[in-house]
Amino acid sequence: MLAVYFDRPGGPENLYVKEVMKPQPREGEVLVKVSASALNRADLLQRRGKYPPPKGASDILGLEAAGSVAGLGPGCKGRWKVGDAVMALLSGGGQAEYVSVPEGHLMPVPSDMTFIQAAAIPEAWLTAFQLLHFVGKIQKGERVLIHAGASGVGLAAIQLVRLAQAVPIVTAGTPEKLKAAANAGAAAGFNYKNEDFSEKVLEFTQGAGVDIILDCVGGSYWEKNLNCLSTDGRWIIYGLLGGGEVHGDLFARLLSKRGSIHTSLLRSRDKEYKEQLVKAFTEDVLPYFSGGTSPHLQPLVDSVYPLYEIAEAHRLMEENKNIGKIVIELL
Repeated sequence: MLAVYFDRPGGPENLYVKEVMKPQPREGEVLVKVSASALNRADLLQRRGKYPPPKGASDILGLEAAGSVAGLGPGCKGRWKVGDAVMALLSGGGQAEYVSVPEGHLMPVPSDMTFIQAAAIPEAWLTAFQLLHFVGKIQKGERVLIHAGASGVGLAAIQLVRLAQAVPIVTAGTPEKLKAAANAGAAAGFNYKNEDFSEKVLEFTQGAGVDIILDCVGGSYWEKNLNCLSTDGRWIIYGLLGGGEVHGDLFARLLSKRGSIHTSLLRSRDKEYKEQLVKAFTEDVLPYFSGGTSPHLQPLVDSVYPLYEIAEAHRLMEENKNIGKIVIELL
């Protein structure tokens, strides 16, 4: 089969497509013929040699995919059959013609949805769902600050906060990204490049601050995050785009607000945790992607690249130009 590959860590120019062995589904696994995959920041980090796949995972890039069931490994429980349209949460291997997936990490593609749209769901939406519900324990009426509001995770989080009957507030770096966030349901949005988002958040919340912060930035935002975190607020860190170092009196300020810091990664979670996450998402969220539901959830696809243009897709994400997901199509 064809798969995205790189021989040494470095820039997008190191990526190419080559022929490799097709995976064989192991006990309890399903073989999926991939129609589309989507790009995540983790793919960029892995390509640079900074985020190796978990032990036992494929070293091929790609943390999500959509396609059709092509085969079943021994011990499968009968929930899937050959030909079923599925989308998959992966630890790796999505940017290839075939991928083998634990059966509990698959979800049915919602009705009326293309494989390209479906590929934009698993990693981003399950990450946002996990952060809000499994980690943050979001409650009705709470205020949630979402950094990178026009990213795949950000746009998913906005809609999931609305679904939980809470209030999404975002930061983003361009007017176009703030508009996309507003269209997805953000109650307010602030441009972190030309205004102090913490002051704007306090103004919007009439001084109360936010109950939850979904933070993929880290170090460079710590003071502003604490400034607008409410008493007993939860600050959830799931990325470090702004670095991992903190210089200052973080603990005293956190303690004064009785705040808590949580950190979370999805890729390295064990198989059982991911199964529980996929099951909860399938039951509680997936029905809202189908037509005629209210609220109606929708993944936003920024652009679609063929597999052979994978390097261009990486460049686009590195330039932070995308609004929503960058999808890789396998023909």
